[in-house]
Amino acid sequence: MDWSKWIRQLHRWLSIIFTATVIANFVAMALGEPPAWVVYSPLLPLFLLLFSGLYMFVLPYAVKWRGEPARERIGSA
Repeated sequence: MDWSKWIRQLHRWLSIIFTATVIANFVAMALGEPPAWVVYSPLLPLFLLLFSGLYMFVLPYAVKWRGEPARERIGSA
């Protein structure tokens, strides 16, 4: 598995984890004053999503800057 596919898969799993922590945060707030670790738990996956998302955003531009042919950018099917 190349880096791009690995980063995309990581980004997908991080989005699931982030969504679960946000839902848990709302549930904890509905039940009363949540502990600090519950309130701040979505931040770690959010920052990791930021970096993986920025990587995926810049990747097509980086390929153009390197001047690779279109066939190599798409990959073998």
